[in-house]
Amino acid sequence: MKFKLVPILDTMETFYKLPKTKERFEKYIAMLQGTSRSDMSIPISGYNPMDKGNVLLKIQELKKMNAEKIMEDELNKINDKINDNRKGEFEVVINISDDIGGEWSNFHTTSYSSKFKLSSLVNRSFCTPYFWTSENYSEEMIAQRTKEYVFRTLFWLNNETPKSLEDFCKQEVFVQSNSNENIQKTRFDDFTKIQKFYTKNLKSEDYNLIFNFFYGDGASNSLGYS
Repeated sequence: MKFKLVPILDTMETFYKLPKTKERFEKYIAMLQGTSRSDMSIPISGYNPMDKGNVLLKIQELKKMNAEKIMEDELNKINDKINDNRKGEFEVVINISDDIGGEWSNFHTTSYSSKFKLSSLVNRSFCTPYFWTSENYSEEMIAQRTKEYVFRTLFWLNNETPKSLEDFCKQEVFVQSNSNENIQKTRFDDFTKIQKFYTKNLKSEDYNLIFNFFYGDGASNSLGYS
């Protein structure tokens, strides 16, 4: 099994230069679904088809940085490293989500879904590293983001579908252990409280609780979550 980059930036740049009309939205749906009209042909659901311009600027920024070449090089390294004998290819497609415009993508809920709701993508052999319009890009960040999403996919392939807080924590430990050579340890003022909460709730499959654990009280309050 290999991870293969599917270039998308040129296509999406052309798309975002179209007038922001009903026809542009319909073209987006056609690209997303292909000829099936009932499935996903290419995983571009992170893009806002009616974005006001933030995404186009970030597409052009990534193109200037040769982001897809950076990703392709990183995927080649990963393919050599994992040495997976299973047949088939996973298509890797950049998604750029607008967390500035606010009309389409909430950062926290979209980030959560992109990391922890992967069934539909994994079942279709897709991997979608997410980038945000609010971010400052660098070559190192592009490479790191690529590795993180690939190793999340590998975790789903090699384990039972994660459901609980414990499962998702194991996932993210696996991701960082395999993708980040320079992990910066975080010092918590009250780690005992965090550890106690985790130990008490590690088997929980409650979305609100898991979301809160990863994204904090501020994100939960802003969305009306417990």
